Amino acid sequence: MKILVCGGAGFIGSAFIKNYLENNTSHEIKNLDNLAIGSNLQNLKEIENHSNYQFIKDDIKNQEIIDKLIKDADVTVNFAAESHVDRSISNPRPFIETNVLGTFSILEAIRKYKKQFIHVSTDEIYGDAKGKSSFNENSQINPSNPYAATKAAADHLVGSYHRTYGIKCITTRCTNNFGPNQFPEKLIPKTIIRAIKGLKVPLYGDGQQIRSWIYVYDHVKAIESLISQGNSGQVYNITAYEEITNKSIVEKILKILNKSNSMIEYVPDRPGHDKRYSIDSSKIETEIGWKPSFSFDLALENTVQWYIENQDWWEPLVDETTLHPQPWTLNWK
Repeated sequence: MKILVCGGAGFIGSAFIKNYLENNTSHEIKNLDNLAIGSNLQNLKEIENHSNYQFIKDDIKNQEIIDKLIKDADVTVNFAAESHVDRSISNPRPFIETNVLGTFSILEAIRKYKKQFIHVSTDEIYGDAKGKSSFNENSQINPSNPYAATKAAADHLVGSYHRTYGIKCITTRCTNNFGPNQFPEKLIPKTIIRAIKGLKVPLYGDGQQIRSWIYVYDHVKAIESLISQGNSGQVYNITAYEEITNKSIVEKILKILNKSNSMIEYVPDRPGHDKRYSIDSSKIETEIGWKPSFSFDLALENTVQWYIENQDWWEPLVDETTLHPQPWTLNWK
């Protein structure tokens, strides 16, 4: 099988490529990535010379290259996205261009060559999960920020292409990922890095925002299972049901690092901040048989240890913007 991975130099995409090649030694993967913010070829250093792997530097909005690559692939998995909410608040345009127009380019090629498509989305498209209920795949979409809105728009495009043109497609909506190689601006790596450097760790508002977390390797295994077993035209939620407040996450990290909670610094909440994300993934568990295998606490300890042991990976990526407590106040480019 030939797999085209879009955005494969990013955090989740690179984890997928490494995991997939390990489990499918005779399959081929081409990785298309424009190496923008969040992408890093160092994530794939251990397989860069793999005989069944090829990297292509380009953009999913380039229709000519997308057509060429999708024509030659059996399955396309799209991880390519602008994904940081804070950046979307500062400047939504790149999110519209990549998440919407980029998905459109892929869909046009998928339609033209009648290939299979896995569209990787996010639980944030559902919006704030108030009360104790969790969203399922049929829940109303209600995005609260520009990032989530562009992903929701892409989801609707994928669904419309399935209904209108009959393309073979699957959409996945996963909860917050964490693990090795995650870009430093995200909550968990930012907290680890700032604590290692002896800097204050910022928390938005009161820190009581609740997110559901999943170890990145559980997520990519779910996607791999859907390539061979998923039903076309369907949406699948993916979660490990690890709901925890941002404050608790930070406190757990500080405890692992033997740091005091006095390092926490409360900063003004970001605009439109959802209080809780929560989804139900019984559909993929029942239909496909996938279940998460990593416990949150052990995976978090492993992640902290990875950042301790791989400072040469993250040091070149760290600057005022990636570690800033309120990124939307900066002039992102």
